[in-house]
Amino acid sequence: MQIQGQAALVTGGASGLGEATARELARLGAKVAVLDRNAELAEKVAADIGGVACPCDITDAASVTAALEKAAAAHGPARILMNVAGIGSAKRVVQRDGSAAPLEDFVRVININLIGSYNVSRLFAAACSKLPVLDNGERGVMMFTASVAAFDGQVGQQAYSASKAGLAGMTLPMARDLAQHAIRVCTVAPGLFATPLMKELPEAVQQSLAASIPFPPRLGKPEEFAELACHIVTNGHLNGEVIRLDGALRMAPR
Repeated sequence: MQIQGQAALVTGGASGLGEATARELARLGAKVAVLDRNAELAEKVAADIGGVACPCDITDAASVTAALEKAAAAHGPARILMNVAGIGSAKRVVQRDGSAAPLEDFVRVININLIGSYNVSRLFAAACSKLPVLDNGERGVMMFTASVAAFDGQVGQQAYSASKAGLAGMTLPMARDLAQHAIRVCTVAPGLFATPLMKELPEAVQQSLAASIPFPPRLGKPEEFAELACHIVTNGHLNGEVIRLDGALRMAPR
């Protein structure tokens, strides 16, 4: 699918990998809707790229429906969905005081990363399936954002790894399900990237993490994630695949 002129949705588009993706889509000519909980940042990014800000909670069906309606009113029906929104967590199963990890933390991570992504995707797919087929035979493309933690989860990452493994596991059946509607589905599993959250760590910690990456021995650039996300859109034979983007990194237990 050609990106030029298409309407695109980016969840988590106000910062980090989502922001980079929104900016790259806009650079390539897409009409971008920035979906994010942070309305102020979403408005800033949207203003910078000539898009539209659609504040929403991806776990809430009514909130997402309203955001998709706002995006469609501004840009027309979307054919591109980039699911980038998500949160992290690190809780040992047995805490230092001997108590069990709080269930609420596990539920929150699964709810946002996995269920939230599915929520947006099902609503996008239902709308996209009603659009006319393009000249290349497809109607739309969606991408999930997993993580290398889906495969190499570290100590304390039970909730985060489970949520990202869920996205990886959902990719093929989602692609098979939506094949009848000519909608492709892929997932990117990034490694260690120089996001705002990463940059909050001490410089020595960042350098140590970067040195653990075989090649290139540096943190990934958000722009590199965005480039791959956009390539998935333009490469019509990419479907049902989970792509690691990690410089050959395999995470240690801790």
